Amino acid sequence: MTRQGWIDVDDAVPIVRQCRLASVARATVYAQLQRSPLEDAVDVLLCGLIDEVYTRRPFYGSRRMVIQLRAQGHEVNRKRVQRLMRGMGLAAIAPGPHTSRPHPAHKIYPYLLRGVAVTRPNQVWSTDITYIRLARGFGYLVAVLDWYSRKVLSWRVSNTMDASFCVDALEEALRGYGRPDVFNSDQGSQFTSDAFTDVLKREGVAISMDGRGRAFDNIFVERLWRTVKYEDVYLRGYADLGELTIGLTEYFQFYNGDRPHQALANLTPDEVYRTRRGGGARIVDKYGPATKSPGEPAAPGQRCSAASEAQAIT
Repeated sequence: MTRQGWIDVDDAVPIVRQCRLASVARATVYAQLQRSPLEDAVDVLLCGLIDEVYTRRPFYGSRRMVIQLRAQGHEVNRKRVQRLMRGMGLAAIAPGPHTSRPHPAHKIYPYLLRGVAVTRPNQVWSTDITYIRLARGFGYLVAVLDWYSRKVLSWRVSNTMDASFCVDALEEALRGYGRPDVFNSDQGSQFTSDAFTDVLKREGVAISMDGRGRAFDNIFVERLWRTVKYEDVYLRGYADLGELTIGLTEYFQFYNGDRPHQALANLTPDEVYRTRRGGGARIVDKYGPATKSPGEPAAPGQRCSAASEAQAIT
């Protein structure tokens, strides 16, 4: 969620004060309130196209996305594409300038998984949110994934990017499968919120968060999104959240129980999770170790781990 998304026009706190606290220009908020339905409809169309392109080519940033959209006959500028991509929570996977910001009041936790071998179920879980285009609007999907087996432990859909549906998915996974040793997420405000991290602390789970501009830190969920969209969402063209919920219920049953995974020696996630054999994961640092001196600020977009060596997880 962007800082602009924190502004609630129905809140008792005046918009002027909300904007000051969130460091958001009032003109931006007022302009958004005055948008016409036609402008919103065009934005929904563009978001759907951006989502499809990004799913195929997650290394595309706003510049390449503008070129792609113009090639399809849409007259857009980079500023508009940047705004839409921020609202969708998308950023090119290559290291680069900051394109989204966590909530400034939320704690950011270090990444714990670089170089760590995941050798059993419930050792590491992770989560993420993805944009889902619908015939009548859009929605967001969050899922909790077991790294060892690639099993989807829980999921939720929502028409907003608030923390509540993420907390619901987390609580469901904990009720159904116990607790992991480590839980990994990105630095989105939903996952850095007290509502989310307090659940993990309550269960005694170590909290890990991706480095800025390092989508490979959570690559297994990124692969899940590509699979879900190409095998289900894009093919079925859901009209609304109700249809999406019914369709994804069927798809995730198939994904966990019937779909063979090449990375799992053509076993299913359910089989690997149940037998504790045939799975595994390991994140390799594709960008090399950090070279900055103590106290030196990290370069924009680069991962700067709080640990100097990979931490063993038992």
